[in-house]
Amino acid sequence: MGNARNIAFWVVLFLLILALFNLFSGGNSTLQSREISYSDFVAAVEDGTVSNVTLDGEKVQFRGADGSDYVVIRPEDAKVTDLLIANDVPVRAKSQETSGFTSFIVSLLPFLLLIGVWIYFMNRMQGGGKGGAMGFGKSKAKMLTEKHGRVTFDDVAGIDEAKEELEEIVEFLRNPQKFSRLGGKIPKGALLVGPPGTGKTLLARAIAGEAGVPFFTISGSDFVEMFVGVGASRVRDMFEQAKKNAPCIVFIDEIDAVGRHRGAGYGGGNDEREQTLNQLLVEMDGFEANEGVIILAATNRKDVLDPALLRPGRFDRQVTVGNPDIKGREKILGVHARKTPLGPDVDLRIIARGTPGFSGADLANLVNEAALMAARVGRRFVTMEDFENAKDKVMMGAERRSMVLTQDQKEKTAYHEAGHAVVGLKLPECDPVYKATIIPRGGALGMVVSLPEMDRLNWHRDECEQKLAMTMAGKAAEVIKYGEDHVSNGPAGDIMQASQLARAMVMRWGMSDKVGNIDYAEAHEGYQGNTGGFSVSAHTKELIEEEVKRFIQAGYDRAFQILTDNKDEWERLAQGLLEYETLTGDEIKRVMEGEPPQAPDDGDDTPDEGNAPSVTAIPKTKPRKPKGDGGMEPEPSA
Repeated sequence: MGNARNIAFWVVLFLLILALFNLFSGGNSTLQSREISYSDFVAAVEDGTVSNVTLDGEKVQFRGADGSDYVVIRPEDAKVTDLLIANDVPVRAKSQETSGFTSFIVSLLPFLLLIGVWIYFMNRMQGGGKGGAMGFGKSKAKMLTEKHGRVTFDDVAGIDEAKEELEEIVEFLRNPQKFSRLGGKIPKGALLVGPPGTGKTLLARAIAGEAGVPFFTISGSDFVEMFVGVGASRVRDMFEQAKKNAPCIVFIDEIDAVGRHRGAGYGGGNDEREQTLNQLLVEMDGFEANEGVIILAATNRKDVLDPALLRPGRFDRQVTVGNPDIKGREKILGVHARKTPLGPDVDLRIIARGTPGFSGADLANLVNEAALMAARVGRRFVTMEDFENAKDKVMMGAERRSMVLTQDQKEKTAYHEAGHAVVGLKLPECDPVYKATIIPRGGALGMVVSLPEMDRLNWHRDECEQKLAMTMAGKAAEVIKYGEDHVSNGPAGDIMQASQLARAMVMRWGMSDKVGNIDYAEAHEGYQGNTGGFSVSAHTKELIEEEVKRFIQAGYDRAFQILTDNKDEWERLAQGLLEYETLTGDEIKRVMEGEPPQAPDDGDDTPDEGNAPSVTAIPKTKPRKPKGDGGMEPEPSA
């Protein structure tokens, strides 16, 4: 309808311009003639130099002997016709009969043109189109039509609990009588909360594909502009559109951009973002009921949202969309591998076991990387080897074989990583060692990857203490091999990981007998971004740091003792890494026992990683999670 109006306007505008052109072009043909006096005209007629004459009211047009056209304004009492007939000059007269209405319209054409252009631009400025000069007051919500690439609940896997809660909303929209006869009311809103990449937006798209009702989608940042009041105007317009299409669903992605806690920033109640939030609160649950309009929102920062937004009556449900477990990861891999030809050796369950902590987006990226690697070498299907290589690339970074390392740097890296691996294998509570390499990946010269055999949900004190020992084993190995004076900066990442884990043990988890069961994380200035929630005494701070140092030192001493007691195995593993560069879990054990890494019946040099412990690698360049398993940072000379 809007396109038809625009086409009609431009057609009318073209016709008006064409009429004006014809009008002025007709007048210009007259103006191009030379005007002379009436006496000269009479003289020319009497001399016989006038070839023909056209009478047009008071104007007399004629052509002279030189072939030029002339115009004469005749006097009222002049008898031009008698003069011309007497001198045998051909005479032609133009009719002077014109419609009064036509003359009136022709005279109004310039004004009509100006008025039409003015009305058009004023309509655009007042919001007649969303792209107009004043159209920013209109909602930017888009109605989602899944004609191509429709997503349903069959495409969502690994988050069964969240899917069940949202399936109930879809069922309510399809068959409201099933719930209303028991007094149940449709939920007004559902908030999807979870880490990035877990499938919150995918769930919303699945609801759009399943519900069969209008589905509007908008981002939280689309509400806020530099002009005060625009966000509130967009919220009102969005709900007006939703009411016209009820029952419908409105999905607000990244709602934390507009729903932050009020009063936390500058500007008070006049702040544009707070005005937008106030309008959203009123529209969701105010005096006017919004029957049939369901609001879905997604965020990974629930802690910053305003409490009024989270109360029942607005977001009645808060659906947690977390990282999938091993069964969920297997299902997600199956969904993403539908269009990927898999080789006969591919076992998605083994891949799922080897990727704990991966989100849905991580798994989709893993499948894509495996397909790219298979295509790069010209395979017709994706093999297990491609998945293993893709997993190493995603978890540890791409290999940097072009980096030139001296023999001394390689040797230090090998002994450093061998120290991590030996201590990790000797301590029973450490995660199984999955792979050790001295090939530079990402920002590390080498790393040891240890992964849990199943998803880890909590940490115990003895596990943390052994984890500290494995983390500090890299520095202990360098001290034993090269002495205190020749320790490199390679253990920098290890020290960072150990410090974070020890501080968590002391300040958050109550694992220190001297500090006690008190959460000091908020009081410790600078800990994980905190600036101090309450004050503590200088003695308590000193005690905390002493306990952190004690835990780390105990881990270092334990690693030092294990490497000293198992020096022969450590030496063999370091030399094996120098020779083979990369060893997997079973190969590491064989090398430590003095055997070749490959069993005699192995027909190829490709390690059988399918039976290796499945775990997540945390590179040393990202030491935030305590799962990190050692790596050596580049030395200054590298």
